[in-house]
Amino acid sequence: MAWRRVEVGEQRMRFVMAASKGDRSMTELCGEFGICRPTGYMWLGRYGLEGAAGLSERSRRPRSSPTRTAAGIEQRIVDLRRERPDWGARKLSVLLEREGLKVPRMTVHRVLLRQGLVREQDRIQQATGRFEREQPNQLWQMDFKSPKGWGQPVGPLSVLDDATRYVIALEGTWSTRWEPVRERLKEAFGDCGVPDAMLMDHGTPWWKSASGGGWTQLSVWLMKQDIRLYFSGVRHPQTQGKVERFHGALEMARRRRGLPEPAEHQRWLNQFRQEYNQVRPHEALGMKTPASIWHPSPRAYQPEPAEWEYPEGAEVHRLEPNGQLKLNGSRWQISGPLAGERVQLIRIDQRVEVMYRNTLIREIDFAVQGSTMVEPWTASNKV
Repeated sequence: MAWRRVEVGEQRMRFVMAASKGDRSMTELCGEFGICRPTGYMWLGRYGLEGAAGLSERSRRPRSSPTRTAAGIEQRIVDLRRERPDWGARKLSVLLEREGLKVPRMTVHRVLLRQGLVREQDRIQQATGRFEREQPNQLWQMDFKSPKGWGQPVGPLSVLDDATRYVIALEGTWSTRWEPVRERLKEAFGDCGVPDAMLMDHGTPWWKSASGGGWTQLSVWLMKQDIRLYFSGVRHPQTQGKVERFHGALEMARRRRGLPEPAEHQRWLNQFRQEYNQVRPHEALGMKTPASIWHPSPRAYQPEPAEWEYPEGAEVHRLEPNGQLKLNGSRWQISGPLAGERVQLIRIDQRVEVMYRNTLIREIDFAVQGSTMVEPWTASNKV
């Protein structure tokens, strides 16, 4: 059976599911989701035509550009760039102004993009908004540092509180296998409590592209602690800017202070973590230390979490040992890491939305006998 992959906006999918129940008016639903009625009808229309794929983000680029830069000016921008390939749009704009051509910097930059004159590494867009949590433990960021200089396959594992920059964990697992990462997280949860949500990149061991929806044993284990999982946009490391900046401070310390023998690396990391949390003033915190404003989470780690309770009357099925779902006489592959787990089915016309706990993981479309693998919500979908 055919299947495909799609990244869906969480708010849009929840709106469609709520509307399918038919127990509230469009005005009430739109008010609850903070959208206008035309937007609500647009989402329902797209879903009706395309299913979950219709709710993915679409390009806002206009079909026509009546104000596009005149060909002569565009050619002059190209010529100046080729004469000075190391100059950016701001400097080229000044040169154009000296020639009597007043062209805004952003216009110059767009011309350079159109003409393929911007290096690939410079094309990464800046984050449109800072993912800033107001309270400790609302969101933790997690990532591995680069292995450069550590003499190991991977660098230290870092877990950082988003609101306070407090370093929850700084551990040399020296491996991306999920078992050692899970053990370090168990220790962190025992010492610091459990966060509401975690933000990670599309990397091992919390993400696997070959798995249904990217789910792995580690990500499912985290979800069982009622941790909401978010994943940064592909090729957008700035989404995890706080942990990236922390890694920059860690790298500077490694270079300037040097490292002890490999057997002492964890002790060095422990000392750096203590200094970063308790001694080092942080500019973004008004020169306070992270430890002075962070506090442990009141949510306790559950070694044996209870099964998720779906809404009363919900259609619930348990996946087979291979992660498949038997439905309407056919077997549908849902996700291997979710083998044996209970999922909820939400039927909307000829489609079935498959939910694990409170997360949409797959859509089955009986009309075309195909299924769509839904990516976990990403940071661009409103972390």
